[in-house]
Amino acid sequence: MRERNLDLRVIRTKDSIRNALVELMEEKGFEAITVKDITNRAKINRGTFYAHYQDKFDLMTKCQEDIMQEMYSIVKQNFPNVMTELETNGSPEQPFTIAVYIFDYLNENSGFMKAVLSPKGDLSFQTKLKEFMWRTIFENNTNALINKENLLVPGQYLTSYIASAHIGVIQQWLNSGRKETPQEMAQILSTITMNGPFFAAGLKK
Repeated sequence: MRERNLDLRVIRTKDSIRNALVELMEEKGFEAITVKDITNRAKINRGTFYAHYQDKFDLMTKCQEDIMQEMYSIVKQNFPNVMTELETNGSPEQPFTIAVYIFDYLNENSGFMKAVLSPKGDLSFQTKLKEFMWRTIFENNTNALINKENLLVPGQYLTSYIASAHIGVIQQWLNSGRKETPQEMAQILSTITMNGPFFAAGLKK
């Protein structure tokens, strides 16, 4: 019981630190934040902070790693469904299952995602997301979504286009207050991804 209480205390402490980071990023930007700012906002002492993180950069890295690991788990679990849905649907009247789960996760972590993807956040995170998508699309050795031999354009440009478009849609949703549900956003992104922007704009039937 004592160990469980200790674990819960650690979880609550880390949540407080992460929430403080998010609030401060929105207020003054990551570059201007100090460890003292974080500890004051989280209402903890410096010793408690340094028991978990080396500095603010280590905190940011660990937060991002947690996000990427969770997203990787979602992708790994639902990846087989993508191929099945591509083969059976042919049109995104139903959004990709994986997109629904991803938007559910983004919704649950909207505070951090909005802050880290903002101009005041960590611009390197977008690069990490693009690398994550490259690995998912081309380098998932067991179930690569796209065979490089079938490409009509160089893979790095295709990945950059897909990743930038997806990140842009996510940013727009987060910045506009998440008016649409995760299900609706999954539908929107599936429609654009499946048929392309010209079709979504009503220019191509």
